[in-house]
Amino acid sequence: MERKGDSVKKKVLGRGLSALLTPTVAPAGEKEAGLLQIPLGKIRAGGLQPRKTFPPETLAELVASIREKGVLVPLTVRPTPDGYELVAGERRFRAAEAAGLSAVPAVVRKLTDREALEVALVDNLQRSDLNPIELAEGYHRLMHDFSLTQEQIAVRMGKDRATVANTLRLLKLPAPVRQAVADGRLSAGHARALLGAPAEHAVPIFESVLRRDLSVRETERLCAAPGKRKGSRKPPAADAHLKGLEEELSRRVGTRVRLRGTQRKGKLEISYFSAEELHRLCEFLSGGR
Repeated sequence: MERKGDSVKKKVLGRGLSALLTPTVAPAGEKEAGLLQIPLGKIRAGGLQPRKTFPPETLAELVASIREKGVLVPLTVRPTPDGYELVAGERRFRAAEAAGLSAVPAVVRKLTDREALEVALVDNLQRSDLNPIELAEGYHRLMHDFSLTQEQIAVRMGKDRATVANTLRLLKLPAPVRQAVADGRLSAGHARALLGAPAEHAVPIFESVLRRDLSVRETERLCAAPGKRKGSRKPPAADAHLKGLEEELSRRVGTRVRLRGTQRKGKLEISYFSAEELHRLCEFLSGGR
C-alpha cells in the first residue's frame, strides 16, 4: 500500500524537463510567474550559460527579425533579489538589446542551478544552437558540478547514453582541435575520427586535414596509420567479420570497442572515459555480481 508521503516524494522526483520548460501561471503572491514583459535592464546574464559563441552574421539576422516582428520566443529567467537571471535565450537577449528594445517577453521560473543548466542545454538543443564542444562542456558540468551520471544526462536530454559518451570524448582532443570544432572549421565527424589517432599525432593530422580539405573517411584512414610513409605497402583490409563483431560489442557495452588481430588470435580493447564508466563496465563484464 502506497503511503501519502511516498506519493508526494514521487511527484517531486518526477519533475522532468517538460515541467521545467512549460510556462505556468502561479497564484497571486507567489515568486514564480508565467509570461511577463521584463525590462532588459532587470535581466543579467547567468553563469550557467552553455553557449559561448555568437556568430555576428546570424545575430545580425535575428536583430533584423526582432526589429520587424519582435521577440517571438520568450526568454526563460529565474528571479534574483535584484531582478532576474537569464536561463535560456541569451542570443535573443543580445539581439533584443541590439534592436533597441526596452523590454522582452520572458517566462519566470524558480530553478536550481542544475535545473537552470539543464533547461539552457535543452533550449539550445531544440534550436541546434550549441556547437559540439559547448554541448560536451555542458554535459561535463552536469557530471562534475551536479554529480549526474551519463545515463541520467541521456534521459534528461532525450539522447542515448552512447551519444552522450561520444560527445564527452570530444573534450579529450587537443586544444587547437577543440577550438576548430567550436569555430565550425572542423566537423564533429572529423573530430571523432581524430580521437582514434595517437595523442602525439592528433595535431599534425588535424592540420593536414584542414590544409588538404580531407573527408571524414580520409581522416579515419590517416588516423589509422599516422606514421605511414609514401610508397609503403598498403595495410591489409580489416576482417569484415571482426569489424561486425567490433560494432556489435560497441553497441552492447555502450562505448568504443576495438578488436586487433585475426579471428584466431588478437586482443580486445574496451575504452572508458570516466571512473563512473569504468565501474559500469566492470559490473557489466562481471554479470552484475
